[in-house]
Amino acid sequence: MSSSPFDPSASIDLMVELMQNACVNTGAPDSGNEIRSVRSLQQFIGEDGTVFEPLPGRGNVVFRCPGTDPNAPTLLLIPHLDVVPADARDWRFDPFGAVRAEGFIWGRGAVDMLNVTAAMANIYRGLTNGSLPAPKGDVILAAVADEEAGGQYGAIHLIEEAWETVACDVVLTEVAGPRLGDAIPVTVAEKGPAWRNVSMRGIAGHGSQPYGRSNAVVALARVLETIATADQPILITDEWSAFVAYLPVPAELRTKLKDPDQVDAAIDEIAADDPVLARWIHACTHLTFSPNVFHGGTKANMVPDAATADIDIRMLPGQDADDITDHLRKVLGPDTFDELEIEPIIESLASASPAEGPMWEAMGDAAEKFTGSRELAPALTPVTTDARFFRERGIPAYGVGLFDDSMTFAEMLGMFHGADERVSEKSVISTTEFLATTIERFWHHA
Repeated sequence: MSSSPFDPSASIDLMVELMQNACVNTGAPDSGNEIRSVRSLQQFIGEDGTVFEPLPGRGNVVFRCPGTDPNAPTLLLIPHLDVVPADARDWRFDPFGAVRAEGFIWGRGAVDMLNVTAAMANIYRGLTNGSLPAPKGDVILAAVADEEAGGQYGAIHLIEEAWETVACDVVLTEVAGPRLGDAIPVTVAEKGPAWRNVSMRGIAGHGSQPYGRSNAVVALARVLETIATADQPILITDEWSAFVAYLPVPAELRTKLKDPDQVDAAIDEIAADDPVLARWIHACTHLTFSPNVFHGGTKANMVPDAATADIDIRMLPGQDADDITDHLRKVLGPDTFDELEIEPIIESLASASPAEGPMWEAMGDAAEKFTGSRELAPALTPVTTDARFFRERGIPAYGVGLFDDSMTFAEMLGMFHGADERVSEKSVISTTEFLATTIERFWHHA
């Protein structure tokens, strides 16, 4: 065992390497190539772990550090290795260059979530080489593929095919973000993805003679425009109401943001100064519909008899598939609705974990150590993470980190899947220190 002190700054170099691996997940089964970052983690940690590769290149790796007490609860750290695509034309620096400039590391994955992935791997290495105190319970590090496309080749594969390797009592994962006043945001809940494929039939014909034909592309385009522009259903959840107090907006707006009759007007008011924050608030208070993929027709001189589209739909806690059907039937009208063929692509209900318990107290201990305040802000996120697969099994899951003040909460939100994604070097170090303390304190409360 090493007697050298734990080095939180080692997370930076590892994160740079993971970013440069460019494990870009386009959603295609042969994308990602996360096995590159599996090899990086194996070399960094000095262990082979157990590798799962459900498709060539779609690598996952699981490491386990045994605890000193076999009866103590097991903690799972589950970061992901894949990132979304990036167009270099929109960036100041090469999005896969992991450029270190102005106190930041710039590149795809900086906030989503290779900063936390590197921090967790560094902590795991510290637990196994003796530079951090031995854990009382087992600590599992499962670095997974395919989170950015639903987890089929990552977390879902491990849960369905190798549950014994990731079975646990509590989970730490994403999303981490900057402080809100004195409070550190902790992701405790997330919306549920209910993506739909929608298709419509028409009547084919020669493109030179469109009169009297039923053009499926045109018909479905009208449907999609109606869905995209209709008012989206509002729901003020308990999770949202608990978080509103921490938002960086005037008090009178906080009151409106908890009122279904005033929330849209409040969002419009916030959007005038901070459109990114307004967009996020809208997502956290509405059942959202976003038509994002469209296909139709085969050639320019043929009236298409079929068209299809994919719609990203996100449900809030308390909503289900019936709410989606009711909304679509209402805005489209029953006749148009009945003409559509609608098939689910992904469907998960929203999920939440309690803002209490041993891990919550451990995060509070870490917050107090590094900020002087135990205040934690339980956050609902409109995005989906691998946490949902464990919450579905009754296992609490949280996302947390500790950022410096180099960016605001809204600025961080704008970097998810956006251009010029970056994280400060200080934030990588402080997140590593924060998570190390959280993990060490967990068994004091368990």
